[in-house]
Amino acid sequence: MSLNLRPNLKSPDDAYALLLEAHEGLAKAESDALNARLILVLMNYVGDMEVLKAALEAARSVGGR
Repeated sequence: MSLNLRPNLKSPDDAYALLLEAHEGLAKAESDALNARLILVLMNYVGDMEVLKAALEAARSVGGR
């Protein structure tokens, strides 16, 4: 498995709306905790350590670090 960085969501606006809806009404700390749990769930779903390393490197480079 390799990391796919190309757009891959059939409906990115709907996916973003789902994310916003999940955070609705949460305090900052609760929202941060939800994000952390979501990341762990998705990391488990991916399951491939090399893909996870590549994803983390890609995320850091996008963040300007």
